[in-house]
Amino acid sequence: MTASITLVLFDMEGVLTHYDRAARVGHLAATAGCSPDIVRHAIWGSGLEARADAGQISDDEYLRELGMLLNYPVSRDDWLAARHASITPNQEALALAAKVAERHRIAVLTNNCRLLTDHIAYLNPPVARLFASHVYSSAAFGAAKPAAQTYLRCLEQLGVPAAQTLFVDDTAANVNGAVDAGLQGHLFVSVAALSDELQRRGLT
Repeated sequence: MTASITLVLFDMEGVLTHYDRAARVGHLAATAGCSPDIVRHAIWGSGLEARADAGQISDDEYLRELGMLLNYPVSRDDWLAARHASITPNQEALALAAKVAERHRIAVLTNNCRLLTDHIAYLNPPVARLFASHVYSSAAFGAAKPAAQTYLRCLEQLGVPAAQTLFVDDTAANVNGAVDAGLQGHLFVSVAALSDELQRRGLT
């Protein structure tokens, strides 16, 4: 099993980066001149973010609907600035990924709309530098993790069999979904535990 891994597929937020949802909400609330509760409902409570992550609506539709819910015309730059405020790279996890990349392929699969991956160089420069063009949003595959098609369509694009892929995510449901789809999985709880797992598998 260890020797079969040719690709390590990482989740981004919660693994390669620290995600501060409150910072995102606060930034957008200040921009739109409304309360954080209204922003939280608009993004998550309404189901808008989930639809965008699953690729059910376009980026322009997402921004337009968000603006309607906030009663403020949210621009692409407004959205990007709020997302930028929420992201802090996890340098230790990125260093592990870089070690893996010395001998194996690496990629990112994140539950997000295309706005994030299209602007990854601005939103998360260290991830953009390390993974280059291999940062994939769930929206591009028409479903969000833990749906099987999210993983399988991503791997189809990469040209790697599921059985030869190790998927790393901080959400148990997403890891279980990957395993059900035929990938190997690791639930991220700490950089130290991930380091041990990668060493055990001969990946670093």
